[in-house]
Amino acid sequence: MAATQDQLYSELDLELSWSERDLPERERTKHVHRLHPYLGKSIPQLVEALLARYLSRGRHVLDPFAGSGTTLVQALESGLDATGVDVSAFNCLLMSVKARRYNLFVLERELREVVTRLDTPFAVSDTVKKGAYLRDWFAPQAGAELLAFRALIPEYEHADVLRIVLARAARSARRTTHFDLDFPRAPQIGPYWCHKHKRECRPVETALPFLRRYTLDTLARIKAFAKVRIKNREATVVHGDSRELEYGCAFDGVVTSPPYPGLIDYHEQHRTAYELLDLDDLRDLEVGAAAQGTNRAAIGAYVESVAAVLARARESLRPRAPVVIVVGDRRDLYPEILDRAGLRLEERLRRHVNRRTGRRAGEFFEDILVARA
Repeated sequence: MAATQDQLYSELDLELSWSERDLPERERTKHVHRLHPYLGKSIPQLVEALLARYLSRGRHVLDPFAGSGTTLVQALESGLDATGVDVSAFNCLLMSVKARRYNLFVLERELREVVTRLDTPFAVSDTVKKGAYLRDWFAPQAGAELLAFRALIPEYEHADVLRIVLARAARSARRTTHFDLDFPRAPQIGPYWCHKHKRECRPVETALPFLRRYTLDTLARIKAFAKVRIKNREATVVHGDSRELEYGCAFDGVVTSPPYPGLIDYHEQHRTAYELLDLDDLRDLEVGAAAQGTNRAAIGAYVESVAAVLARARESLRPRAPVVIVVGDRRDLYPEILDRAGLRLEERLRRHVNRRTGRRAGEFFEDILVARA
């Protein structure tokens, strides 16, 4: 017999669970958290609550599965230093842009200048020499506009900010249906019935509206974050394999959300960015990627990898430092993972997840594991 709603909610930490009404999407994607779509990220309010509960201002937190940088951004907003590690080059670029401290006057001048330059006509023929991916996934006009924007980037001090704008605009400008931007299977060439808009739609033909909109939106979000981040707190982004890193400093705690085994193809999620920005492809080192599957061997490799990451982190923790892990552990893998990592489970909390990026039906719950060495 299924649990009643009262029984279900009696098992939850209600301080870490929010309804859609209490925490709408605009709050979950505040300031720089929405610089680029990212599947499977923790909501900032959860990280904020965990930092407040388990660490204090002025401390240094580590996230060895840093992803899109939610822990880093919220640490800066909460008055902590942070170090984030990820094997994905795109993730590290995104985190760096989110967490960097800017001269806002120079940033605004550059981004507004770029917007004015987008009025220059673009030659459609420029795309045909740029590889099969661009030819297949973008209309000729959209591809030419994206490449022209890319050509502008090296001229500016804030080139990395413009790279994120380019990746975000290209994601929206692909030849795909409006309702399937996350993992489109094949280019959509002709008109189609759109489940999102409930009418016939056509694939995007131009990237300019996205480039303009996202350039100005990125500026606004960075300026909004600059108002709430705490002075004299810094974030460090490390591009590498957190199973092997020598950190060289001591941390006061870990707050992290490891990937789920076999759920998301983390490289394919940002394929457009890798194609346009010539980023290093280290997908073979990603932990829990969908391509690895969920068979017995894949699950065993996942357990070994996550344990290795946590064991490496433990070596750099101060005595009694908390290790806070947000994960949906429906396979009950983490008792073994923590044991292998030399960590002792101190507390296991459960929260209700109201919504995730992307479409998903039914209830969803997460575990919050608090461990110490």
